[in-house]
Amino acid sequence: MRIVLDTNVVISALLWRGTPYRLLSTIRDVGDPLYASTALLEELADVLARPFAAQRLALIQRTAASVLADYIEVVELVEPTDVPRIVQNDPDDDHVIAAAVAARADLLVTGDRRHLLALDGHAGIAIRKPADALELIHAQRR
Repeated sequence: MRIVLDTNVVISALLWRGTPYRLLSTIRDVGDPLYASTALLEELADVLARPFAAQRLALIQRTAASVLADYIEVVELVEPTDVPRIVQNDPDDDHVIAAAVAARADLLVTGDRRHLLALDGHAGIAIRKPADALELIHAQRR
């Protein structure tokens, strides 16, 4: 299964130990390809520089640079040729969808209920929250 994670899921996975963390660990364990674009990595770097992230990074004794480098090691980079307007109220979400399309992803995982999860899917790509994505991956492996 080809997967793209929204930045909100990546932040949760890298800084805390809840469902997004378990999802990222499972993706790595089963060997499903994980994709990101330059725009998504830039957004991740921006969020990691924010005060809440800096506080959490200090607690877990990591730096933004090391966390970002660890994530870059596990993703395959794709570059969308086009970023169409899909989500009218949040252009950043268009970059997530564009990355998923460029990756020919089967699954886009997000915590964004208002914009992305409300779409349910786009261009044959399922859009799911982390718990549902984790369940899908486990079901596929049975």
